[in-house]
Amino acid sequence: MNKIFLRLLLALPLSLAVCSTAQAAEKVVGDAAAGQAKTVVCGACHGPDGNSLAPNFPKLAGQGERYLLKQLHEIKDGKRVVLEMTGLLASLNEQDLNDIAAFYASQKGTIGAADENLVARGEALFRGGNLSEGMPACTGCHSPNGVGNEQAGFPHLGGQHADYIKKQLVAFREGERTNDGDTMVMRSIAAKLSNKDIEALSQYIQGLH
Repeated sequence: MNKIFLRLLLALPLSLAVCSTAQAAEKVVGDAAAGQAKTVVCGACHGPDGNSLAPNFPKLAGQGERYLLKQLHEIKDGKRVVLEMTGLLASLNEQDLNDIAAFYASQKGTIGAADENLVARGEALFRGGNLSEGMPACTGCHSPNGVGNEQAGFPHLGGQHADYIKKQLVAFREGERTNDGDTMVMRSIAAKLSNKDIEALSQYIQGLH
């Protein structure tokens, strides 16, 4: 009897490892085609293909899938507060969220036009940062052409509405948005930006491609 119990006990770690491997193998994969049908309500604000026409609502088309999924999870869980989306994700399961993220990531984003009077200042900040303030260049995470870094989960910024970019930078600066992780990277950077800096950066990013 003791020998049987000992064998079962020794086999337990292996069983747990097999279960963990099986769970990892069952990772949910987004289906863009299925996601399109699940974004009918989303389209009212973000546009049918994710290219919002309203400057206060972000363009989602072409955004990184990993970043989109993170935002969907955190909005649903209340870690990121977006009043307009309150309750809209409550009934969606993990497959739904993955499908929606896959759909928007598969779409092509549009490019806006920047205010020519602000481009030079915005470009200087985006590409060179502000060394005197200890602010790094935005290109380090978001790339020189603003496409972001999908693998690392850094968002695509190029072509995004200036009004939306400005709103998010102010929210990070004022501590109203806090879902940038334990490193607080966006909060620490935004804290070094003046209102004029934010306006210039937002305009530059809107026309970036």
